[in-house]
Amino acid sequence: MLPDETAGSEIAIPDELPILGLTDAVLYPHMMVPVAVRSGDMALIDAVVSGNRLLGAVAHHRPVEQSESEADTAREYDVGCAAIVQKMLQLPDESRRVLIRGIARIHIDEYVQTEPFRTARVSAIADVDEDSEEMQAMSQSLLNTFQQIVELSPSLPEEAYLQALNVPDRSALCDLVASALDIDIDSKQKILEAADVGRRLGLVNQYAHEELARLEAAERVSSEVREEIEKTQRDYFLRQQLKTIQRELGEQAEGEDIQHLRQRLAEADLTEQADAAAERELNRMAQMNPAAAEYSVVRTYLEWILELPWQRSSEEHIDLEEAQTVLDEDHYDLDDVKDRIVEYLAVRQLKPDLKGPILCFIGPPGVGKTSLGRSIARATGREFIRISLGGIRDEAEVRGHRRTYVGALPGRIIQGLRTVGTNNPVFMLDEIDKVGTDFRGDPSSALLEVLDPEQNDSFSDHYLEIPFDLSQVMFITTGNITATIPPALLDRMELLRLPGYTDEEKTHIARRYLIPRQRERHGLNSKQLRITDGALNLIISGYTREAGVRNLEREIGTICRKLARRVAAGEEDLPSINKGNLQEFLGHRRYFAETAERITSPGVACGLAWTQAGGEILFIEASKMPGEKSLTLTGQLGDVMQESAQAALSWVRSNAEQLGIPADFYDKSDVHLHVPSGATPKDGPSAGVAMATALVSLLTARLVKSNVAMTGEITLRGKVLPVGGIKEKILAAKRAGLDTVILPARNEGDVLDLDEDLTEGLNFVYAESVDQVIAAALEPASSE
Repeated sequence: MLPDETAGSEIAIPDELPILGLTDAVLYPHMMVPVAVRSGDMALIDAVVSGNRLLGAVAHHRPVEQSESEADTAREYDVGCAAIVQKMLQLPDESRRVLIRGIARIHIDEYVQTEPFRTARVSAIADVDEDSEEMQAMSQSLLNTFQQIVELSPSLPEEAYLQALNVPDRSALCDLVASALDIDIDSKQKILEAADVGRRLGLVNQYAHEELARLEAAERVSSEVREEIEKTQRDYFLRQQLKTIQRELGEQAEGEDIQHLRQRLAEADLTEQADAAAERELNRMAQMNPAAAEYSVVRTYLEWILELPWQRSSEEHIDLEEAQTVLDEDHYDLDDVKDRIVEYLAVRQLKPDLKGPILCFIGPPGVGKTSLGRSIARATGREFIRISLGGIRDEAEVRGHRRTYVGALPGRIIQGLRTVGTNNPVFMLDEIDKVGTDFRGDPSSALLEVLDPEQNDSFSDHYLEIPFDLSQVMFITTGNITATIPPALLDRMELLRLPGYTDEEKTHIARRYLIPRQRERHGLNSKQLRITDGALNLIISGYTREAGVRNLEREIGTICRKLARRVAAGEEDLPSINKGNLQEFLGHRRYFAETAERITSPGVACGLAWTQAGGEILFIEASKMPGEKSLTLTGQLGDVMQESAQAALSWVRSNAEQLGIPADFYDKSDVHLHVPSGATPKDGPSAGVAMATALVSLLTARLVKSNVAMTGEITLRGKVLPVGGIKEKILAAKRAGLDTVILPARNEGDVLDLDEDLTEGLNFVYAESVDQVIAAALEPASSE
């Protein structure tokens, strides 16, 4: 938009004018603007050029989201500018461009014609201007601001400020500066509609200051970038000159980074191989340009080498009595694990260079495997670090990434040692049974070197590529089952099983550990939280069913929260938690001893099963119906369990006469075996004796004793073979209120290894054949 330098004569504005819509522009008086004529405005321009050359230029009020092609449908403002066509150009593509000059502000009163072009009745808008010192000051301020804008803006020529100095009045000054500002159409229209020159000066001053602030910010950023580029180029030039001078003099200068790293390297206690590798990389780094990408890579590598505890160990406190006291304070029972730790300390006292053991704790959730690792570290005076292996599928998680990759890092073993700062911590690898594998490698194979005492004294991480001695680390792994651990990896570890707890053990653990811990966490004291033995036993048997104590602690926490709420509300006389009011805090009882209730008819036997969460009782239900010699098995049984059911049926058929069962019972009958909890997959051979007992009970119409549970694998000859998980299964029977357990005779040694309090109150029947199981499990035949 250009100012009209030839304006001077007054032009009379008629009452009616053709209206030309302007897209993305606002025309001010005495300003000139070029306009591309749209096809719909051709008739208007022809009529204007052939007539008095006068028209009304009005800006379109178009929303931001509306495209330029939709401008015809946009609403026009009511205030515009009367204009005269100064020049028209006919372009080669038959389009036209016109140059129009603003004359005066006008108001669109009403449209009187729409075809072939729009004509409107208009009225001129006169400026309202009062001369005052304030107006003069505002004009001078605007001139000063505009001068700075012209100096900073790349799109405004220097002559723009000279034109502003020579405008005839304040109104023209506002219009000139407004046309030069880079502001939106709505803001420009506000200036056009301001008939009061004072208000117009205020608006233009405001927009001018905002424009100046944007230009200054852009100039500041541009200057900083320019200075940075110049500094980089200057530094590079000087550095190249310095290298040339040093090469001529046979000298080599080092930067602060190199000197600092070299000092740290001299003070670090590294192995011979680590020191050689660090020295080699440091010399290579000294030859590099600090701006090079490889420079930061080498620096990071050196930082890792210098921060690792190559020969830095924590001082051990080998006091057997103190270690035993610490282990007993932190954990109840678990005597086998405690004995193994104390034995290790005893041997280490006699032979200080003993390599660290590789222990594997296997047991159900909530029995204290992870927390036991912390206690071992406290008992031995070592640092403790724990990483979870659950779900990792990338070998690089263990061995690290090679330095050729962007963002490479050492594996989690080396990272853990850097974190603790010693080379002999207690290092716990949690959830080792849940390590996965995919196309990125097999992490369990990488762990073979880590967990092998014969190899891990020279463990090589892909990132470091320097042997690191892991032989002093006490590695402890944890898991729920051994079935998913690769045999080669399992063979390298010393297996320690942590079975579930009895109800009596849970009571002791709750009193010694769980209740005090939850009381402290919830801000209660011993008078506010009181739980009777009866209530605690009911929580254990009626609200939780688990091998560990995690849910037990959760239920105690629930009681603490409800008591804390009462205390916060100002209640002082808190009740003692007993069997009578326990339901108020925990709701209705969730678990019941249902064995006697479910064994009410022939064909139902109670088996014992092992799960990842400990032992469970398992009901076997048998039914017979007319049919054609088929065996139906339901309850999501695995292949091994289905084969056990078939073996049980075959044994019953082959021994039908001795059992008092008609030999042809199967000829016209179908047999259905079902194991409830059908949504839970089940497998394994240990339910064989229970299946055979359920079938004999069904076919002889004799009830299975409701206080009996059994486990064992059977053969077609009727032999009972040993099974695993004996302690967990005995615990399950005890939790369910059963007092007689039938076990394979070859499992008697497993029972003898158990503590007396675990077997107290239980009667064990050791069977070598299914006949002995049937005799012990079934009620005597009724004499009729």
